[in-house]
Amino acid sequence: MATVSLDRVSKVYPNGHVGVAEASFDIADGELLVLVGPSGCGKTTLLRMIAGLESISSGTLSIGGRVVNEVSPKDRDIAMVFQNYALYPHMTVAENLAFGLRLRGKPKAEIDERIRQAAKQLELEHRLDALPAALSGGQRQRVALGRALVREPKVFLLDEPLSNLDAKLRLSMRVEIARLHRQLGATMIYVTHDQVEAMTLGQRIVVLNGGEIQQIDTPMRLYEKPANLFVAGFLGSPAMNLLRGPLRHGDGWHLETPQGEVQLGTLEMQAPDLLGWIDRDVVLGIRPEDLRPTSEANATLSAALEVTEPVGNEIFLNLRRGEQTLVSRVPPGALPDAGSVMHFKLASDRLHMFDPASGARIA
Repeated sequence: MATVSLDRVSKVYPNGHVGVAEASFDIADGELLVLVGPSGCGKTTLLRMIAGLESISSGTLSIGGRVVNEVSPKDRDIAMVFQNYALYPHMTVAENLAFGLRLRGKPKAEIDERIRQAAKQLELEHRLDALPAALSGGQRQRVALGRALVREPKVFLLDEPLSNLDAKLRLSMRVEIARLHRQLGATMIYVTHDQVEAMTLGQRIVVLNGGEIQQIDTPMRLYEKPANLFVAGFLGSPAMNLLRGPLRHGDGWHLETPQGEVQLGTLEMQAPDLLGWIDRDVVLGIRPEDLRPTSEANATLSAALEVTEPVGNEIFLNLRRGEQTLVSRVPPGALPDAGSVMHFKLASDRLHMFDPASGARIA
């Protein structure tokens, strides 16, 4: 396996469109790193530049300490798994797995052994003689993974490999990919637009938007301390609640909103960062689990219950506070009827503040 290093790697198209803007980060040997962001954010372009399928406009890309900007894809010692499987329909599973090795002139005995090991790891031993048309979606994806696996490359590149599967299969394949990564100790770069996949698979996550890196960190650090409003709103399901208004300080901190004042408490940990924002507009971020039902006497804010979404071990409360919509995540239990006014208290030690102009985190 190998490290991958990007130093100000950019992609600028002839029409001037910037696909990726000066991406710089290192991927450790054996790390599973996820590139995540909305459609058009540059994540697949970045992956294709690493693969050699897209030229690099500027910057330096190194794999295993070797600069590969001008190295052809076949000489980069990488293997790529695509969204659409890309299996040869007239070949059996075994023939699909062997195809790349035969092109490279590997001995038959070595090819057979690698196929046997990959089929065992992916539980495909009983399907080696089947054609792709006879396989389920999950089995086809495992064959696509196996074709990369038998190559024994330095780096695995996975481009939204689960997006064509149903929800149940996506879950099982996420587990499969995580298990394979642990078993192989492989360097993997995984592209997805699905933030749940990113959070559950990545050891670290690169969040992209508009071709620019927004933040790089571990999944929980991204969730607990988003660097800006984009990351705060993109990661988390349901999304973070955002309220905007002037920040006041008198008897404790509070936020003035068109729907009324929101009491924030003493904010002891955040107060030093907030002193320069008194009487200025800020955006307050509240995760759904940090908006907690309470009695009216202890309430920080009140909102009308519009819709409840029971999802088994938790319930999402869709709320309305004037023109503002909010979501609260609560344990299962008895709830008032739709239209009822509910009272909530904020987890004051878990609030997020952002600059409404730049989107940058304040505290």
